[in-house]
Amino acid sequence: MARSEALTVDEYLAELSEDRRNSLSVVRQVVLDNLPEGYLEEMQYGMISYVVPLATYPKTYNGKPLAYVSLASQKNYMSLYLMSIYGDEENAKNFDREYEASGKKMNRGKSCVRFKKLDDLPLDVIGNAVASTPLAAFIEMYENSRRRQE
Repeated sequence: MARSEALTVDEYLAELSEDRRNSLSVVRQVVLDNLPEGYLEEMQYGMISYVVPLATYPKTYNGKPLAYVSLASQKNYMSLYLMSIYGDEENAKNFDREYEASGKKMNRGKSCVRFKKLDDLPLDVIGNAVASTPLAAFIEMYENSRRRQE
């Protein structure tokens, strides 16, 4: 799927094939069930995203809410972007360890896990990753990364 112009999560999901819609809906529910308090679900960059609202933290590098988790349907696979894994070495090590222990083969980029079908993902590991970083800790992680870039 090319980048979506959907304005709502429901519109985005409605654009997908039934199998993709079902898979992303399950992963979305895992995210929602494990999402720490304060994050907001919205469409961002053509994906379902869970963000730090600008009302909570407006000092972003691009003036847009900080993305914590995002879900997308790509042409050849689906992606789950986990910025707390990308931005924190200890979280990344824990995630990799848990994923390996699940027995499932990981297809991971710098900030995303790619999957072709729902069975490719250990949903408990995904839930743990989503639950791992409260809002204040994620903002601190972001601020630390910006200081390192200065």
